[in-house]
Amino acid sequence: MKIAARIVGVIALLMGLLWIGQGTGVVKWPASSFMIDVRPWAIRGAVLAVVGLGLLLWSRRK
Repeated sequence: MKIAARIVGVIALLMGLLWIGQGTGVVKWPASSFMIDVRPWAIRGAVLAVVGLGLLLWSRRK
């Protein structure tokens, strides 16, 4: 269970960071993305990154 949480946590954290970058306009990849410079995606990305970080921290508990 903890290995799955770790994998999902890493994916969620990385995806959240990408969404933050696209939502703020810092990351313009892919160029045809509808998320570029759309602030709600930055907020959603921040929430997803926090969830991913929470999963990673939970999976490291003994």
